[in-house]
Amino acid sequence: MAAIEIVFETHSTSEDNERGVATGWLPGSLSAVGREQARQLGERRRDDGIVDVFTSDLQRAAETASVAFTDSPIPVLYDWRLRECDYGLHNGMPVADLHGFRRRHLHDPYPGGESWLQAISRVGRFLGDLPLRWGGRRVLVIGHTATRWAFDSLLEGKRLEDLLDAPFEWMEGWEYRFDAAPPGP
Repeated sequence: MAAIEIVFETHSTSEDNERGVATGWLPGSLSAVGREQARQLGERRRDDGIVDVFTSDLQRAAETASVAFTDSPIPVLYDWRLRECDYGLHNGMPVADLHGFRRRHLHDPYPGGESWLQAISRVGRFLGDLPLRWGGRRVLVIGHTATRWAFDSLLEGKRLEDLLDAPFEWMEGWEYRFDAAPPGP
């Protein structure tokens, strides 16, 4: 089976990002800056060999894909497994407060939510399905911190403990190679 090239892009800047809110599983909407970033994402990726776009179904990611690929022949597919970590009762709290204790939730779920390992496992199930149809192709994934950390951990072998402590550094996409065979009959 030929490798799958995965390009990962975070959702564009949301109103919550600008206010310092950890949206989690709440929908969130793009800000004016975010809509411009999404437009630029589309310009950057439309002729990049992408055959399909996968996006989290949370509003801020879905809106990023919609703005970026409007009037494009590239299909956009929505997948709930690409969502951010579910902070449960902490969805919508200030980022500074949430990040102060996120290491506690590596294994233990947030109250009413999930742990970081559960979020990574959820994204891993998405990866497990990719070889069924996208072997040898280049796809774009639009998601969140949990999506990127899953790719870093599962595809590059980075320790989640190290990722939890690293500062976020935005860039114009991360590229991964996924060498997996599709599951047997």
